[in-house]
Amino acid sequence: MSRTPRTVKAETSKAETSAAEPVRHIPVLLAEVLAALALDRPGLAVDGTFGAGGYTRALLDAAPEIRVIAIDRDPTAIRAGAGLVDASAGRLRLVQGRFGELDTLIAQQGDAQADWVVLDIGVSSMQLDEAQRGFSFRQDGPLDMRMGNEGPSAADLVNGEEESRLADILYHFGEERRSRAVARAIVEARRRAPIETTAQLADLIAGVVRPEPGSPIHPATRSFQGLRIAVNDELGELVRGLHAAERVLKPGGRLAVVTFHSLEDRIVKQFFSARSGRAAQASRHLPGVERPAPRSFQLVTKGPVLPSEAETDVNPRARSAKLRAGERTEAPPPPPLSAIETLASLPAAQGRGARR
Repeated sequence: MSRTPRTVKAETSKAETSAAEPVRHIPVLLAEVLAALALDRPGLAVDGTFGAGGYTRALLDAAPEIRVIAIDRDPTAIRAGAGLVDASAGRLRLVQGRFGELDTLIAQQGDAQADWVVLDIGVSSMQLDEAQRGFSFRQDGPLDMRMGNEGPSAADLVNGEEESRLADILYHFGEERRSRAVARAIVEARRRAPIETTAQLADLIAGVVRPEPGSPIHPATRSFQGLRIAVNDELGELVRGLHAAERVLKPGGRLAVVTFHSLEDRIVKQFFSARSGRAAQASRHLPGVERPAPRSFQLVTKGPVLPSEAETDVNPRARSAKLRAGERTEAPPPPPLSAIETLASLPAAQGRGARR
C-alpha cells in the first residue's frame, strides 16, 4: 500500500525544477494522445504518470478551462514538478501516489469523476538518465530500480530470491529466453559476494547472453526489464490503473494508454477488447477469455497507433510505443477482469524451452 498521498503546495526551493527550465523527457505520441482524448470542453484531466510533466504541460496548454490532477509514485518527480504547479495559476495539483489508485486519489482531492485519463506506462526518461536510481545498465549505479523509493530493491531480488523464481521473473517479465542460465549465473556469483551495482549485473549477464548479430540491443536489456517490472509490480499496477480509470471516468470521458513493450500492450488490448464487447484473441498466457456485459468502453482507436518515422528519428525511445484509447459509455463498471490479472502475474509452472 502506498503512503497517504500529498498535494504539492505552490512554494518551491531553488533546488527544485521551475516551469521555465528545459525538460529532458520528450512525451511520446503526444499529438496522437491529445487527438484521442478530444479535449473539446472544460473538465478535469488526470495524468496518472506525471514523470517529467510532458503530458501534463500539454493538457494545461490544450485549453484554459482544463484542470489537471497529475499523479506519480516517485517523490523526486513530485518535487521537480512544483514549479509547474506555480505556473499553472491553480489549474494543476500534483499528488504522490500510485496510478492504480487514481480514483481514490482524485476523490481525496475533492473530485468524484474525471473527463480524461492518460497513462504513459513504464520507466520515465528521467529515471533512466539518473545513474543513482539504478534503472539503466548504461551507467553504473546502485542496483535499485524502485520508482517510489520504497519496498524491496532489485538488489534485494537478485541477492535473495530463489533461482527458480529469478528465472521466472526474467522469462515472464523480461522475455529473456536464457533466463535459467542467467539466474544460475546470478546465484553462483552472489555466493562469492553480493551483486550491488548495475555494472556488476550487466557484466554478469553479458557473459551468459550472447548479443544478436548486428543488434544494438545490450544482452542485459531483457533481464533489467524483467527485474524492474517485478520490483515495481508494473503490470499489476497497470491492471489496477485500467480498472480505476474505468470507475472514475464520466460517460463520454476518454482513456488513452501508451505502452512500450508487448506485455503492457497485451494487457491494454485485452482490457479494451473485453470492455468494448470484442472477442479477445487467446494466447498462451491467457487460458480463457471473459466476455463482459455491459460494454463499458467503445474503442477510439481500432488498433494500436504507432509513432511516425519522423518521431522515432527525433526520439529513439518512441520506437516501441503503442497508443490505445477508448471512450467511456453509460454502463456501470463491470467487475474486474481476472483474465488480465492473470497476464500481470507470474504464471504457474509451464513448459519451458531448453534455451531457458
